[in-house]
Amino acid sequence: MWKVVHFIKFSFSAAFAGIFCCIAPVILFQFGLMSGIYAISFADFFYKEDGSIGIGAVLLRLIAFIILVIGIVKFNKKENCSLNSNKEKKINKILFAVIATVITVSLFWTFEEFSSYYFDKYIVPQQQLEYKS
Repeated sequence: MWKVVHFIKFSFSAAFAGIFCCIAPVILFQFGLMSGIYAISFADFFYKEDGSIGIGAVLLRLIAFIILVIGIVKFNKKENCSLNSNKEKKINKILFAVIATVITVSLFWTFEEFSSYYFDKYIVPQQQLEYKS
């Protein structure tokens, strides 16, 4: 059971850390705590004018990678204390690293696609309305 919790804890943490630049303005906009103009300007800090990633987004992705590595290292320490054979320990460590990485990357891409859709559908039109008024 603790393995599943470990997967969820570190995979979700890494994915959220990597996509914080886009998810935070979406959530704050949804709850009415941020205007459309401010949500766009918040995201502009992390991305360049042409839409490519900027230094802020690179730093967040680096933090996400570090969180993922910390999760793998912590799992490896716990797995070393198990009563499994060395072969089983090695297989468990490899499986955990691969599955945690796949879950993290999948969640990251899902959040990125969702935030892109949400920005285009709701935040950008609201920004245009705010500019007109």
